[in-house]
Amino acid sequence: MSVKMEKIENNTAKLEISVPAADFKKAVDKSYHKNVQKFNIPGFRKGKAPKVIIEQMYGEEVFYEDAINMVIDDTYPQALDDNNLKPVDKPEINFSQLEKDKDFIYTASVTVRPEATLGEYKGLEVEKKEYTVNDEDIQKQLDAMQEKNARIITKEEGTIEKGDTAIIDFEGFVDGAAFEGGKGENYSLEIGSGSFIDGFEEQLIGKKSGEETEVNVKFPDEYGAKELAGKDAMFKVKINEIKAKELVPLDDEFAKDVSEFETLDELKEDLKKKTEENNTLRAKNEFEESVINKAVENAEVDIPDVMVDRQINYMLDDINYKLQYQGLTLDQYAGFMNTTVDKMKEDYRDAAYKRVKTELVLAKVAEVESIEASEEDVDKELENIAKQYNQDIAKIKETIKDTSFIKDGIITRKAAEYLVDNATPVAAKDNDKK
Repeated sequence: MSVKMEKIENNTAKLEISVPAADFKKAVDKSYHKNVQKFNIPGFRKGKAPKVIIEQMYGEEVFYEDAINMVIDDTYPQALDDNNLKPVDKPEINFSQLEKDKDFIYTASVTVRPEATLGEYKGLEVEKKEYTVNDEDIQKQLDAMQEKNARIITKEEGTIEKGDTAIIDFEGFVDGAAFEGGKGENYSLEIGSGSFIDGFEEQLIGKKSGEETEVNVKFPDEYGAKELAGKDAMFKVKINEIKAKELVPLDDEFAKDVSEFETLDELKEDLKKKTEENNTLRAKNEFEESVINKAVENAEVDIPDVMVDRQINYMLDDINYKLQYQGLTLDQYAGFMNTTVDKMKEDYRDAAYKRVKTELVLAKVAEVESIEASEEDVDKELENIAKQYNQDIAKIKETIKDTSFIKDGIITRKAAEYLVDNATPVAAKDNDKK
């Protein structure tokens, strides 16, 4: 096999691969033995007809398809390795020469992984914020705990207020006709939650238990159900019941009920300590992210669309995987979010582009700084995976035989750590003192 490689624009490489006639003939013979059982030739038992007889009846190219696939499967990966190319898409294959007793010549045009050109990445000066804790922060947490532990009471008198839960029957109409999915009974709607169409909840404020009313809204232009998108709708609503939250006092008894502490002061002190720890971790994570972002911004790389599209699909697959546990499809989720899957893909494009660029930049940093993943690193990662899934390490090693993706992840992480370790934190001008 001989290979000629030509780099062309848009991160595309064109390989011209020549396979000796003798090797192609061996592939044709293999194709014959693979397919001979398919032929019924007069005068021969099924599967026993000589190759030359079959070729005379059906043409000498009758066994070429499988032979070509065999040859490409053998030679294309080797051609990539020999030229140190990392494809990010399937190749476009074209035949240049396909004749009996001649070398088989084909071209493979493929989009390859681009290489980042690093800008400044070592010794970066990056702002590091410091977050302080004050009484207001602690009070907000106590208020949230108080809200979470509120008693729910039936509101016998008065009207619906923001924060109340209205138990309602409703039916929606568009152009005077009821529409599918627009009806519900004894539905618990928290007023102010934003779980219904804009304007719906606000129109219930001031209504009394037992009252019937009409609510007029307009579906968003990009609503998931296309037949309703942009349409005016009227809902007939009956208020069956109003429930309100009754807050318990913030005192020592409250602290005993919601925590392991005996007094409210002890609870406050614990909240302060945990908030300080969280703030320290938050500042650390934000600093690390800023360092990596700055190194990525300073680099240049021409990213093929196919890599961004693939990353978008990974992101959507991750969402879809989580939705399965809720019994939802991606299309249903998009409908609930008043969008479409295609719109979600466009919305994720910038984030996907950033992820791909970050990966490429960190890979280049690892290459330049000779950052590698040792076998010990891989073993530790496999041990972590075994613990995560509560599996025996030997079983994990038997299951994961190709550890290349694990090595790539370790190298990426080490490259990020290298950037952070070599960065210089400077005090932020707009430190958040809250």
